Amino acid sequence: QVQLVESGGGLVQAGGSLRLSCAASGSIFSLLTMRWYCQAPGKQRELVAGITSGGSTNYADSVKGRFTISRDNAKKTVYLQMNSLKPEDTAVYYCAGEYAMTWYWGRGTQVTVSS
Repeated sequence: QVQLVESGGGLVQAGGSLRLSCAASGSIFSLLTMRWYCQAPGKQRELVAGITSGGSTNYADSVKGRFTISRDNAKKTVYLQMNSLKPEDTAVYYCAGEYAMTWYWGRGTQVTVSS
């Protein structure tokens, strides 16, 4: 069983930075493909960034060049470094892990970017 707990959200001014963390429990973290999703009020949850067990990454077009996803398997943690934040980045950010068609989700952390 895998449990995911996000942290690092908060209120930041436009142009600022935040680093989100997602700490995992369990023994299979290194096998998981990890992803960050966001969900703004009234909108569907959408993929922000992903990183495979081998370290390959992908990003939504809206965050390319501003956000960086990384992982530390020894710490069982995945990170999302968010720079040059915009008000439209305001959302709840969720961490998700996937392995063998099984998904695990965190409860989310709120990110609010003021203009």
